[in-house]
Amino acid sequence: MSMGRYASATTDPDWSGAGQAVLLRSPRGATARVSLHGGQVVSWTNDRGDELLFTSTKANLKPPKAMRGGIPICFPQFGNCGTLERHGFARNRMWALDEEHQPLNRSDSGSRAFVDLILKPSEEDLKCWPHCFEFRLRISLSKDGDLSLVSRIRNVNGKPFSFSFGYHTYISVSDISEVRIEGLETLDYLDNLSQRERHTEQGDAITFESEVDRVYVSSPNVIAVLDHEKKRTFVIRKEGLPDTVVWNPWEKKSKTMPDFGDEEYKQTLCVDAAAVERSITLKPGEEWTGKLELSAVPSTNCSDHLDQPGIM
Repeated sequence: MSMGRYASATTDPDWSGAGQAVLLRSPRGATARVSLHGGQVVSWTNDRGDELLFTSTKANLKPPKAMRGGIPICFPQFGNCGTLERHGFARNRMWALDEEHQPLNRSDSGSRAFVDLILKPSEEDLKCWPHCFEFRLRISLSKDGDLSLVSRIRNVNGKPFSFSFGYHTYISVSDISEVRIEGLETLDYLDNLSQRERHTEQGDAITFESEVDRVYVSSPNVIAVLDHEKKRTFVIRKEGLPDTVVWNPWEKKSKTMPDFGDEEYKQTLCVDAAAVERSITLKPGEEWTGKLELSAVPSTNCSDHLDQPGIM
């Protein structure tokens, strides 16, 4: 493959955060910025320049902590469901460009800009989580501006290991009180605000009036987040990730978070494609793949996107 005429991936000289960043650009002007610190998508804009992901104005851009916003990668632990630091260590590590897989500055059939990253455990990682792995991550932007992340985790260990996982996606919204989620109706969920008690969703759609921290189990592969004020719908497609985590800290918790503004809960909603309820187990040599695709479309057009089977 050669450098495509229609899409590009270049190192980003304007990035002020830790380490190197890569800027992906679609032919119509949509962009995605990827930081090598954490392998994290830190910005995603449409062809009009509207930012589609939320980043806190108080976010810490320097290591060792992950930046509050964008799409942190949660591995090998999601949340506090284990012995490791919250959400695991992958989001706090410096990733490398995966030159062996597909080099930077290449396009996928001339229509998709992408970057390939790789993470391998350090000696310090092996002390707290003694399992050898290779984590390959492809982040790409389609010609229409859709953002996709494909994670491939291989066990290069001599024994099986288990992990949980999540794409911790901070969506930018106009006002949380004007937002609803469709696609999770009637599902069971684990409520992290009440010791992971299991409940069944009763509403026709999920709306927000207070703090929410739920794991919707065995969720469908297509979910929609409707922002009434912006007349925009985010269509979330996932594969290999059975759960959907929905989180908003609301007012009281926001004030206890040093890297999050007191009123910023109104401007964001996390809807995470995840594997939380049941861990993923890999035998030696096995590989797992988890995919996420995000589209942002005018709400009048969203039914067409929801009807489309499969992703990527």
